Amino acid sequence: MEFQPTIVSFLCNWCSYTGADLAGTSRMKYAPNVRVIRVMCSGRVDPTFVLSAFEEGADGVLICGCHPGDCHYHEGNYKCLRRYHLLQKYLQQMGIHKDRLRLAWVSASEGKQFAELANEMTETITALGPCKIKETIETLA
Repeated sequence: MEFQPTIVSFLCNWCSYTGADLAGTSRMKYAPNVRVIRVMCSGRVDPTFVLSAFEEGADGVLICGCHPGDCHYHEGNYKCLRRYHLLQKYLQQMGIHKDRLRLAWVSASEGKQFAELANEMTETITALGPCKIKETIETLA
């Protein structure tokens, strides 16, 4: 059986979620591997959300927010960007490949870009193979 990755995506309510919705309502074709979690702002994505996603078996995590300067909460996406860089370093120390976590800016009118992003992320994670962190945690417990 061919590996099908599970990608958890945190999408901001105002831009990215609406962009993903546009991709769906426009019937754009993209991989069904992305599981969407809507948050009010990308700045609301706590690092523990990302770590929990991997712990629960996600093979990749995608965080999408408003473009810099367009955040409905003024600086939420900048807060997200700072956390993203810290998470990249932390995940690398845990042995999780840096390409398993991705941050992208998607506006409400960018349905096509979201569909392309979902496909790119799925291809990247498929090439990396399953994330073994859940199994590692279970053997340590």
